[in-house]
Amino acid sequence: MAQHWQEILPIDRYVVASEGLLHEYDRKVLTFLYQPLIGSTCLSLYMTLWAELEENRLWSESSTHHLLMNLMGMNLRDIYEARLKLEGIGLVKTYVKTGDDERSFIYELHPPLNPEQFFSDGMLNIYLFRKIGKNHFARLKRFFTDQQKPKENEFQDVTKAFQDVYTSATLGSMQYLQDVAGELKAEDEEQFIGRHEQKGIQIDVDTFDFGLLMAGLNESLVPKKALTKKVKEVISNLSFLYNINPIEMKNLILDAIDPNNDIDVEDLRKAARNWYQFENNEQYPSLVERTQPPRYRVQAEEPKTQEELLVRSLETTSPIRVFKDASHGIEPSETELKIIEDMMSKKKLLPGVVNVLIQYVLLKADSKFTKNYVEQIASHWARKEVKTVKEAMELARSEHSKYLSWNEEKKTRKSSNKKPIRTELLPDWFDKETNKATEEQPKEKSPDIEARKREIEEMLKAIDD
Repeated sequence: MAQHWQEILPIDRYVVASEGLLHEYDRKVLTFLYQPLIGSTCLSLYMTLWAELEENRLWSESSTHHLLMNLMGMNLRDIYEARLKLEGIGLVKTYVKTGDDERSFIYELHPPLNPEQFFSDGMLNIYLFRKIGKNHFARLKRFFTDQQKPKENEFQDVTKAFQDVYTSATLGSMQYLQDVAGELKAEDEEQFIGRHEQKGIQIDVDTFDFGLLMAGLNESLVPKKALTKKVKEVISNLSFLYNINPIEMKNLILDAIDPNNDIDVEDLRKAARNWYQFENNEQYPSLVERTQPPRYRVQAEEPKTQEELLVRSLETTSPIRVFKDASHGIEPSETELKIIEDMMSKKKLLPGVVNVLIQYVLLKADSKFTKNYVEQIASHWARKEVKTVKEAMELARSEHSKYLSWNEEKKTRKSSNKKPIRTELLPDWFDKETNKATEEQPKEKSPDIEARKREIEEMLKAIDD
């Protein structure tokens, strides 16, 4: 991922556009439903851009990002990071045009979901529930609902129909309408001011392996026609939300088949939610970022050394990819995925910090990624409020002896009184060893170990490939 200064500069100009009229009620939806998920900085950016639109207009005047920085009292990196979050959640679309000497942007604001759409979205409502808890969620639901109109059998509908109030135009008047028909349309390159309702978050269906899913489903139980476009969209979202693979999804689909051999999407959502809660001690998933947030990246310049190259990679790569690379291409198991998710959602560690922990543990513990040991280190880093990749590296170096003793204690409990023979593999960034006691530890070398070290060195050299 490119750095913010490669994507945007203070002198770059932008205009704000609206996909449709934004209403005052949207402010309440953004404040109470979206803000807990995206944060106050993102909300402030959206509101500032919105304020640049004159009332009942769809386009703003041109401005520079330098002015936006002054208005918000924020640096460009934070503004860029907030913009990406708004894009991801569907509130902003960004368009760029690059000329010879300048670059200009269009920030198109999209309205939020209406309350009914949000609370029945299937993704955002789940993330909000996890974020604010059951009681506050119920309070917000009450805030955005009201009593239904009285039942029809209690009142009589006396509304007049169109034909009861109006009559058709005369022939002469109709001829007039035909003559001015061209005047009734919007001019070229113009549009009527209006609004289209926002659509919910949709994960690309290509991210889910429907081929593997169908291979595991019996045609007599679930016909192919049951996997409609709507059903596939729901399956893709549920797979992303709850981290469900095609094999597990197959069982959930079988539970959601109705008597007509159709897939009931509401039953499927319920089955997926129940499955996730069963697997995760009645918890719901939380919304976390895939890579290190730009504001916590320290490798701003182009890397020149091997360590700077590694820092850049750990800051811009997802934890799943780092785990796979450190495991020689082997995908993490479901248990290991759950450990990684817990580090980010429960321990609140940032992705770049999690990457350092993954690499440290896998290379130090002979490719073993045990829950108790990982959680012990993660808890320590969380208490230390580690935020950046370099902070995590330095803490791993300085506390290496402690972490080593934690691992040895677990081995000792499992192997009676036998003295464990320790063979260590450490990431290249660990070479700045500060603990003399650790340096004095005897290390057993073998051709296999040397070969694996060479593999790791080659992997680090090919990080940017």
